[in-house]
Amino acid sequence: MIDHDTWSDRQSVTTVSVDGHDLEVAYHEDGVDGGEGTPVVFVHGVPTWSFLWRDIVADVATDRWTIAPDMLGYGNSAMSDDFDRSIRAQELMLEALLDDLGVDRVALVGHDIGGGVALRVAAHNPDVVEQLVLSNAVCYDSWPVEFVSNLGLPSTADIERKELESRLDSAFVEGAYGEADPEFVDGMKAPWLTDEGHVSLVRNAVATNTNHTTEIDYGAITAETLLLWGKDDVMQPYAYAERLADDIDDTELAPLSESYHWVPEDRSDAYADRLREFLTDGRL
Repeated sequence: MIDHDTWSDRQSVTTVSVDGHDLEVAYHEDGVDGGEGTPVVFVHGVPTWSFLWRDIVADVATDRWTIAPDMLGYGNSAMSDDFDRSIRAQELMLEALLDDLGVDRVALVGHDIGGGVALRVAAHNPDVVEQLVLSNAVCYDSWPVEFVSNLGLPSTADIERKELESRLDSAFVEGAYGEADPEFVDGMKAPWLTDEGHVSLVRNAVATNTNHTTEIDYGAITAETLLLWGKDDVMQPYAYAERLADDIDDTELAPLSESYHWVPEDRSDAYADRLREFLTDGRL
């Protein structure tokens, strides 16, 4: 199993322009360019980074080109304190990254606020997004949750590093269904345990803007959609998946039991199997 240092070493970096800022975006790619089907793009949430997808990407990349970026302000992407990190800005980043990589059709897989980014891209670019997979995604008025709101408080920038690490441990250890994998926990925390990362995490949290999902025209999404949702999640409850299924035409509900919010980690084997099935065969 790949560790977070190896994952970082294998990332590439490019520069995209968002709102007039030239910003570095780190991304992990694997698989074969021009392999079967469209490229598969994985978008993480808060407070994670692309390492969230380490096990899923390894499975999908056996026959597809996979791209997993770190959003702006996350992981190994730009963390300077001078740009917008909202999902509106992340949408622009993702569009610019795909253009930079010469990708014009994709399957988008989004978790948490990455799901919100994916929803915006799918609604605004129906000719680009061929398939859409949403996992415990922010949508409508489902967010921000208390944990993330608290990370965005001004006082969080001044807490001791040990206190920040304790809060992250609570999210990733106590938030796992069963015993958390130490490498997952260490990997998720790693970007935030520096001075720059600490401040960036606060800025990422405060950038959560419910308006950016309430304004989406969900009916404009034409992508074949799979709602691969951890059914026991309390942060993004399954009821929101059911609501999305009502509003997006070509949609299938695929709940995964025995999984909380970190469903790609809690049920990685089942998640990867169902995702590959959908990418290959579409809705059943």
